Amino acid sequence: MVNARLPLGVAGAVAAWHIGPAATWLPGARAALWPGLDGRGDPSHVALTFDDGPDPESTPQFLRALDALSVRATFFVLGGRLARRPALGRLIAAEGHELAVHGWRHDRPWWPHPLRDARDLARTADLVAEAAGRRPLWYRPAYGVLTGGRWAAARAAGLRTVLWSAWGRDWTAGATARSVHAEVARTLRGGATVLLHDSDVVSAPGAWRSALGALPGLVEDCRRRGLQVGPLVDHGLIE
Repeated sequence: MVNARLPLGVAGAVAAWHIGPAATWLPGARAALWPGLDGRGDPSHVALTFDDGPDPESTPQFLRALDALSVRATFFVLGGRLARRPALGRLIAAEGHELAVHGWRHDRPWWPHPLRDARDLARTADLVAEAAGRRPLWYRPAYGVLTGGRWAAARAAGLRTVLWSAWGRDWTAGATARSVHAEVARTLRGGATVLLHDSDVVSAPGAWRSALGALPGLVEDCRRRGLQVGPLVDHGLIE
């Protein structure tokens, strides 16, 4: 937390360092200035990603649906949830999917906590490595809000930060399979990274069902356009 007794100039510099990177949340600016952070990759490929798991009720249903579609994806998991369900993390990896880091908890970064950020990302990365049998490559901050502390923590853990270039707004109470499909399709292009959620841990109860229901149509759309669908590791992300 920024100490109120710090000199004004120092406090301002700390605040700028903390919150300045959050400007990358703006989709237009991110796409234009930071295409790699936007998840832009191989124009013949679409990266499919899921946040907020693992969840014992919903995640296995996504695994079954993806298997039926012969699609592999990247799951950005929360360390606190993976610690409670390590077998589910191992199952995700065993079925050919990629595990990545979403942080230890899904909190909002109102105040700087660089030491906690570093500790939490490191221990989440360690848990992911244990479940997957290899070190994770990617980090996506909770709410997509990048801060100075989160960025530094990701670099220290050897993780590359990736947000998204298309999403389904599948976390809302009114989301349906049709609305999620339409929202993703609105901005979907070759080379895009798609954000969906396999858990409702911070979403409306049961909202994950809208993403699950949208999956077949989204994959069909991509294949009709000659686009492959897969995990970030196969996406050829722009540096």
